Amino acid sequence: MREKRHWEVQIKSLGGPDHARVGPKMLDQDGKEVPGNRGYKYFGAAKDLPGVRELFEQEPPPPPRRTRADLMRDVDADYYGYRDDDDGLLMPLEQEAEKEAIARAVDEWKRNKEQDKDQDLPEEEDIYPEDPDDKRIEEDEDGEAIRPIVTSHVAVPSQKDIEEALLRRKKQELLEKYGCMDVKMEPS
Repeated sequence: MREKRHWEVQIKSLGGPDHARVGPKMLDQDGKEVPGNRGYKYFGAAKDLPGVRELFEQEPPPPPRRTRADLMRDVDADYYGYRDDDDGLLMPLEQEAEKEAIARAVDEWKRNKEQDKDQDLPEEEDIYPEDPDDKRIEEDEDGEAIRPIVTSHVAVPSQKDIEEALLRRKKQELLEKYGCMDVKMEPS
């Protein structure tokens, strides 16, 4: 080792490369640099001695544990399948399936309609019967309607009904506020 060091110093003084710094590194049989070779110098067949090989073989470090943030880094809309339709493959298939479903539904409806004609079923009951006292349509002298027909399927309360309901609610609140909780207002 001393003689090698003297040769490296002589080469450097003559203007050559600094082999101590950039010289060949200690390599193992696979051509990898031997870890921890700064304190021990083994050359040639000495590297293969029984106790020396174990000095240079180190177990690889365990893979780092992935944190929750690392796991969630790649989770985006694609992970949940939100952009699956963007590739353009699904829309034509859905349109074709929709057309087939509509055609089947129309065929089934037509068959049911034909069967109903054959059976002479009674006419369906009108669930919105017209009120004979309905005065919503007014006619002028020519017999034309002045106001259009408006069918309301919900009973709309009159202004008087709303005022009475508000008055009842106010009275009930006052009775509860002043301790007359046992008195209940009855709707009139």
